[in-house]
Amino acid sequence: MPDHVYNLIEVVGSSSLSSDDAIRNAIETTAKTVRHIDWFEVVETRGHVVDGKVAHFQVTLKIGFRLESS
Repeated sequence: MPDHVYNLIEVVGSSSLSSDDAIRNAIETTAKTVRHIDWFEVVETRGHVVDGKVAHFQVTLKIGFRLESS
């Protein structure tokens, strides 16, 4: 197995449904422009409250992706 080098980016996903959906939105949207995504880490979870109810979930992720070797 060859050694790999990774890059790390930070993104924020949001959803009105759940924090899990916010994670999926962030990864699926990032995957449209970034290749070789291998892992993610949830760094922060927060939300937006309207009239005493959760209106949106926001999740900050670190996403790791493999750099292409030449």
